[in-house]
Amino acid sequence: MNAPQALRNMRGPGQLVLQWQDGEHSLSHARLRGACPCSQCRAARLQGNISLVRDDVRVVHIQPQGYGVQLVFSDGHERGIYPWVYLRDLSAR
Repeated sequence: MNAPQALRNMRGPGQLVLQWQDGEHSLSHARLRGACPCSQCRAARLQGNISLVRDDVRVVHIQPQGYGVQLVFSDGHERGIYPWVYLRDLSAR
């Protein structure tokens, strides 16, 4: 999966906007935090532990990782690396 053509972090409204070849898609920061793909968060979800994500959580830093991005959230969580294919799948739902 190729990287999006553009990526904009809109902190005010709490949206990550991805420009793919077929159009623009946005994901809320809260949705991204709730769908964190790190092993700790995935294990919690598999065990049925659903943590509530506050609506005011924000992406405060984006670190490119080649095949995706590492997102750092205002709640201090920074373990998740979001591959492009995962972000594309999330934005299509």
